[in-house]
Amino acid sequence: MPLETLNADRTEAERVFHDQQAAERAVSFRTGRADLAFADADFLDHETWVRPAFALLGDLRGKRALDYGCGHGMAAVVMARAGAAVTAFDLSPGYVAEARERAAVNRVAVECVAADGEALPFESGSFDAVWGNAILHHLDLSRAGRELHRVMRPGGVAVFCEPWGGNPLLAFARRRLPYPGKDRTPDEVPLTRRDLAPLRATFPDLDVRGYQLLGMVRRVWRNRTVCRACDAADTGLLRVLPGLGNWCRYAVVVLRKR
Repeated sequence: MPLETLNADRTEAERVFHDQQAAERAVSFRTGRADLAFADADFLDHETWVRPAFALLGDLRGKRALDYGCGHGMAAVVMARAGAAVTAFDLSPGYVAEARERAAVNRVAVECVAADGEALPFESGSFDAVWGNAILHHLDLSRAGRELHRVMRPGGVAVFCEPWGGNPLLAFARRRLPYPGKDRTPDEVPLTRRDLAPLRATFPDLDVRGYQLLGMVRRVWRNRTVCRACDAADTGLLRVLPGLGNWCRYAVVVLRKR
């Protein structure tokens, strides 16, 4: 089967899957639009890597920012509150509708469009900052990387938070063990360093930072004291031995356009 046909089939499967997710979420919001209101901390602190990753975008005041694969649109709202002119896109029209509604409820301006990350509809050099969460591992990174580079301005930064696949024990658990929030599309797998080669060819300054080594225990055990202790241990371990980041649950991928 031709590669273009395979890519089209994969894209359509992703669109259908995420539209179904968005439709299921929409049911829970029918009791009132107020359900879409939130404080910045609700987004920035919902996982340990989000706040430090978001800080890597820098001062967003007066910048043009892109929420890349926006999903529910919370990041777009936080970027708009920080002073950016924000565009948000997603492959799923259902998620785009949720992001648009969330921006309206939270009284910020966000341009929301349905688009494919491998064929962006934006002009070249449009964005100073790009944010994405759990999106790169769905894409052909050769195609997506070229498009991302095209729409970024020189000196721009893109920050992506991605499930990481360097830990064989974690890979086994992901395949074999039941745990909450495990739904995924048939083609998606966590990223590895090898997967990032096409991005590194386009963005030579690519940087990867691991999060949740011991802290990944929270996926199966929500004891706050234990999780805090594991997070504190991770901070020290990953500072001294950054190579352990390859065994982490998540990675923050930072791309800068020269």
